Amino acid sequence: MLAVTNKTIKSSFVFTPDVRVRSQVGFEPERRGSHPYLGVDFRTLHSRAESAGSIPARRIRRLFSFQRHLLSSRLLRGAPHLNPLHILDEDYCGQAKCMLEKVGSWNFDIFLFDRLTNGNSLVFLTFHLLSQYGLIELFQLDMVKVRRFLVLVQEDYHNQNPYHNAVHAADVTQAMHCYLREPKLAQSLTSFDILLGLLAAATHDLDHPGVNQPFLIKTNHYLAALYRNTSVLENHHWRSAVGLLRETELFSHLPAEDSLSIERQLGSLILATDISRQNEYLSRFRTHLDENDLNLGNASHRHFVLQMALKCADICNPCRPWELSKQWSEKVTEEFFHQGDIEKKLKLEISPLCDSEANTIASVQIGFMTYVVEPLFAEWARFSDTRLSQTMLGHLGLNKASWSTMEPEASGSSEDGESDPARSSEEPSSRALTQGSPES
Repeated sequence: MLAVTNKTIKSSFVFTPDVRVRSQVGFEPERRGSHPYLGVDFRTLHSRAESAGSIPARRIRRLFSFQRHLLSSRLLRGAPHLNPLHILDEDYCGQAKCMLEKVGSWNFDIFLFDRLTNGNSLVFLTFHLLSQYGLIELFQLDMVKVRRFLVLVQEDYHNQNPYHNAVHAADVTQAMHCYLREPKLAQSLTSFDILLGLLAAATHDLDHPGVNQPFLIKTNHYLAALYRNTSVLENHHWRSAVGLLRETELFSHLPAEDSLSIERQLGSLILATDISRQNEYLSRFRTHLDENDLNLGNASHRHFVLQMALKCADICNPCRPWELSKQWSEKVTEEFFHQGDIEKKLKLEISPLCDSEANTIASVQIGFMTYVVEPLFAEWARFSDTRLSQTMLGHLGLNKASWSTMEPEASGSSEDGESDPARSSEEPSSRALTQGSPES
């Protein structure tokens, strides 16, 4: 029976046209046979022209990055490194290592960390956390396979995207780490739960095209057809993650049923980040809290809390200190407006929040905070009433006030407690207020 079940589950991954397999030569080109707008290459949608001289520079930076990896690997094994690297390179590696000592701080500056790791924040941070939790040793993971998996994950994020890139994934992973350390979770979660949580955070937006689901649907993209217009991006992120897990054989040493369980539960976590299901999850969470019946000794309840933690981590940018939150707000709005420009060029209807002439960063952020972030984090604070929760709510209030000063009309309506009736009747998902979500 188990063999039949495993075969059935495996077939859903092996034969889906979404899972890409790399050849020895390189990456196969993206299939866009059903896409009518062949001129739109999502991988270069947000790219900027580079000078010819930038290519050697990139190669040099990659070499330095590899040197840092060699040094960090030796340090992790406790072995002294021979032939010291250049002073500047060691200095940067040392600064990154110092930052990782405070990786549990809510003020962690992921942008600085990404610079110190030469654009490898996702690899270094996730590897560090897997080691810190003792997961590599506990699950007997091959360190070479772990490293290769994380490198491939990072490469599959489109760093040309202003927002949905590897730095966002690293930021979400760091936030997830902060939530995993909260007392209620730290006392209840198993090592398996923690492994799932970190992997889901690192891969939750894998291969994000930099455009939202409605864009894929109205352009008849093959992914929209493949997933029947339902959680299109989330399904793609999950299947892409499974493809890399299998390609690197990260869990090949585990029993087949355990490996399949990881793949299924990873999908359950990633699919929970679909912003169109926000009310569904929030309502369920609120009911549990009202009835006080969450039992973290129950595996299904722990998994649900992990889903809520990932949802919080995914859209926590407005809850960060202003200096960090503002940067994320600018980046996500830039990505929205890029999509709007493409829609104008293709003479398509411009998606909500994507028209730079009708929206501002402030208006987008105020709406997002009001209708999506505040309700979610208010319930999270009920579940985990800690200093971190109060800090996040404090930053959220201050950040919203800061944006309100830049948007007088929005500020006035907020102070009067009034809103546009037409807007009030809409569901949050229909507003497309989806900053941290894969839907954005």
